Amino acid sequence: MKCDKNTMLLYAVTDRAWLGDMTLYQQVELALKGGVTCVQLREKELSDEDFLAEAIEISALCKKYGVPFFINDNVDIAVKCKADGIHVGQEDMAAAKVRERVGEDMMIGVSVHSVSEALEAVAAGADCLGVGAMFSTSTKADASVLPKDTLRDICNAVDIPVVAIGGIGKGNIDKLKGTGVDGVALVSAIFSAEDIESECRELRKLSEEMVRG
Repeated sequence: MKCDKNTMLLYAVTDRAWLGDMTLYQQVELALKGGVTCVQLREKELSDEDFLAEAIEISALCKKYGVPFFINDNVDIAVKCKADGIHVGQEDMAAAKVRERVGEDMMIGVSVHSVSEALEAVAAGADCLGVGAMFSTSTKADASVLPKDTLRDICNAVDIPVVAIGGIGKGNIDKLKGTGVDGVALVSAIFSAEDIESECRELRKLSEEMVRG
């Protein structure tokens, strides 16, 4: 399955740190109503059984809104819930191995931090790339901040969609203008918001402006 660059425009990555009185399902639906263009389910603490049950529910929700659904890291869960995509990092299963496991119909996203990693991911069958961290982020304390030039060089070097991630929010999306990136992947900027739906509407508008340059 090919990845449409419009899918990258406002890419929501879940984090249950900000659930409060809501369920993750409720938060994701608010984000979808607000205009997110892709959802990635990231779970580090849940058992595989609970992760799968949640994945099946949120996958169905995304289908209802016509938005692609990715699983983070866990290839087994992605296959079992018939996700649209799987996203892996440099320390996870290699993209070529992932392709062997998931077949040709599932999109594969890969986190990269350099042109060489990007080209290697494309050669291994990646359908889209995540590049970051672009700014300092509390979500991944060990992530190094990449120069904007690296993002630009990666976008120029590949012909698949690229999303920027890491510490991105309303105050700095515009700093990514002119890099050639197709959109932004956001965690806390979406899920820590008091009004997720209206926040996503605003973030989508800002991302559209950023992509237009």
